Amino acid sequence: MVTARFSSATVFLVLIVGTVLSALPDLGYPGWQCDASLYQKSKKVPTSAHSVRFADIKVIGALGDSLTAANGAGAPKGDPLAVILQYRGLAFQCGGDHTLDEHVTVANVLKKFSPNLMGYSTGIGSANVWEVSKLNQAVPGAEASDTITQARALVQIIQSHKEIDYKNDWKLVNIFIGANDMCAYCNDGENGGHSKAQWKQNVITAVQILKDNLPRTIVSMTGMFDMRMLREIDHDKYFCDGLHTFECPCEKNKAFTNDDISAACHRYMDAQLEIQSSGIFDSTDDFTFVVQPFFNGIVTPPLKPDGDVNLDWFAPDCFHFSKLGHANVAKHLWNNIVQPVGSKNTIVNLSDPTIPLNCPDVSCPFFRTTKNSVDCSKYMTA
Repeated sequence: MVTARFSSATVFLVLIVGTVLSALPDLGYPGWQCDASLYQKSKKVPTSAHSVRFADIKVIGALGDSLTAANGAGAPKGDPLAVILQYRGLAFQCGGDHTLDEHVTVANVLKKFSPNLMGYSTGIGSANVWEVSKLNQAVPGAEASDTITQARALVQIIQSHKEIDYKNDWKLVNIFIGANDMCAYCNDGENGGHSKAQWKQNVITAVQILKDNLPRTIVSMTGMFDMRMLREIDHDKYFCDGLHTFECPCEKNKAFTNDDISAACHRYMDAQLEIQSSGIFDSTDDFTFVVQPFFNGIVTPPLKPDGDVNLDWFAPDCFHFSKLGHANVAKHLWNNIVQPVGSKNTIVNLSDPTIPLNCPDVSCPFFRTTKNSVDCSKYMTA
């Protein structure tokens, strides 16, 4: 772990950035409440991953790329250079800046159930700055193969941290990966290192490292998104178009058609569901793997009422999520998390800001898994 050392100039810059952040549009749920029973921990620490109440989760972490590192999330409008900054405290999976009243992240929702939750990121910085990243080990530019290294790093940090009982504390590890693989997919297609089979194996290898070394862990994988959506964002926006040529070459490759990029993304989606349905990560009771597929069916970017793309959703490069985008994605991810496997939304309306943040089901108050989604009664505990 690296200790951050900030100069007075850096502190001044962060204060300025914080002022800008407060002016950016955001989404929070002031006063959000669920049934009182849902905030209670289990009477005994559960031994089954299928009986874990949200109040039982003590540790949260994340693996992924720049979308999970929250590059550009707090970047001022019109400042693409600020996209290099990793606003991890705003990250939809693992950010802990603000409260749920002000900004939605999965971590901020979980803090309502588990106030002493640890591992969430705060502030701006890279994965090796502990004071910022905590257990968000996402690295900008990462592909699925890189999550293997990230998984090892996460294991090392959790096992060595004096405030984490890695054998007994329940942990939630969030994964979102695939965009950078897709940005290189057109170069080799299904015949190279970015094929569905290779991508699937890389994900399996990373999750297996977690399974082998982190008992009492739930892995929640955000479903791949259809990147043809980016081409809708680019349309008639020459600044964004030019940036995407640099950021994602395959997205700008005209020979890689809309149908091609969509089909390739859906291969990755299929790979995720195949991993889940295979049961390979349900072979022991203290570990499970769940896909959250709300992105799968979306091909239209978030729109304003007049039909134009809502660029408030995006950082200045029109690729990464803004502060508002992270909050909206977090809302839909959380809603997927509390839905049973097999009944999860596979398409949501990104343009509708009024969609509520849902509560867990009182009749099945657990993190929804493949097993408790079939028969929750088998896993009910006091």
